[in-house]
Amino acid sequence: MKKGYRIKKNVEFQAAFKRGYSVANRQFVIYILKKEQQGNFRIGLSVSKKIGNAVTRNQIKRYIRQVFHELHDEIKCGKDYVIIARKPVAEMDFHQVKKSLQHVLRLGKILK
Repeated sequence: MKKGYRIKKNVEFQAAFKRGYSVANRQFVIYILKKEQQGNFRIGLSVSKKIGNAVTRNQIKRYIRQVFHELHDEIKCGKDYVIIARKPVAEMDFHQVKKSLQHVLRLGKILK
């Protein structure tokens, strides 16, 4: 993902947690913060050490980034999304991750 599409700073994560709202399913929690002045959407990823070792965590993050890359045109702009992966994601392959993320994105009315 390009730099303009990423959330990296702790202050930005905390703003999403405090001022945003969340939607969740068993595998993911997504915090959504509206930012009208922003031309595109941004995503921040949080994958805890509880989920697995570094290889597993990085693979999950790659899967999530790829899903957002594939759904880029369908995702509403002008918002920040913080995605938190839960424990069951560790045993999922890419297609299962994509299906689960699409489900939670529909719950949050994020897809156009």
